[in-house]
Amino acid sequence: MTQKYNGGLTSEQFLFYEIRIASKFYLDGKTVEEAIAAIRQDNLFQYPTERKVSDMTRLCYRRLDALGTRSLIEDLATAPAEIAKQINLYAMMRYYRLVWEFMTMVVGEKFRTQDFSLSRRDLNTFFTRLQEQDDHVAAWSESTVTRIKQVLMRSLVEAGFVENVKSTTLNPVFLCEELEAGIRANGDLEALPAFNCFRQEVE
Repeated sequence: MTQKYNGGLTSEQFLFYEIRIASKFYLDGKTVEEAIAAIRQDNLFQYPTERKVSDMTRLCYRRLDALGTRSLIEDLATAPAEIAKQINLYAMMRYYRLVWEFMTMVVGEKFRTQDFSLSRRDLNTFFTRLQEQDDHVAAWSESTVTRIKQVLMRSLVEAGFVENVKSTTLNPVFLCEELEAGIRANGDLEALPAFNCFRQEVE
């Protein structure tokens, strides 16, 4: 996990379609440069221009590195979308300190207390706390904070945690077995409540 809070999340998004493609090259042992070349050649990301292909492929590789478990990367590449999207959200948690803290401190705490509301106030309180504790975050513009909030909400939508970006109710998600095994293998037990899982041991 990056130690600093990363404002680049504003442009980096959930990237599920892209990371599914990149993960196949990653598993084949292709370097990031080889993956970029292949993705560009066949326009696999289907971007209108090639300008962003390099940056997004590199980002996908970094997120895949952050997963730390080959089995999770294999599942991200080939499992049904519902499972793979949970894994992608976990990859974002492992890569971005901000996403990790939002998922564990806000979403995980909501599940722990069986409070399935998720309001704009919850997001505002989270960012206010970050700004009070970290000078780097405090220097972010209001527009940057707003865009990051939007990315967080869209990521929750993609992973099935909420119905849409305007929803104020968390869905009682079910952690897939593949991701639970990967989280435990990484020793990230703190992440389990973020996926509504409170089992201390594997049954």
